[in-house]
Amino acid sequence: MEAAAGRDVDLLQLDRQVCFGLAVAARNVIALYRPLLEPMGLTHPQYLVMLALWERSPRSVGELATALALDPGTLSPLLKRLEAAGLLTRRRVPGNERSLAVSLTGEGRALRARAELIPPAIVERLGMELSELEDLRGVLDRVIDAARG
Repeated sequence: MEAAAGRDVDLLQLDRQVCFGLAVAARNVIALYRPLLEPMGLTHPQYLVMLALWERSPRSVGELATALALDPGTLSPLLKRLEAAGLLTRRRVPGNERSLAVSLTGEGRALRARAELIPPAIVERLGMELSELEDLRGVLDRVIDAARG
């Protein structure tokens, strides 16, 4: 065991756990999004789907699942709810009946203008410098890559 100032360090101490810090940070940051997304009729997972589609539409369900690091089975109910809300459509890809193409509707594209207000609002609510958050995102990318191993 590692010694710190003459004492043994408890490797199982809660506040030393990376998983705990990530879980609490994720839960608290996602909670900041809730009041911003509710007026738009979106949950946070649905917002992530929309972000991916605002980058590029149409996309296959498989492409979306990869981009969002989700299992297609987890993604499917999100897509169904967004389709029911009139924000996207799902259509079979001609020549590949097993593949679904997901496309934004006009309403889904129009929602992007409202969503553009969310990132600055989150930065403001966190009270951190944008450069700090960009650095954090870089560290999280490294953690994600390392965990995927």
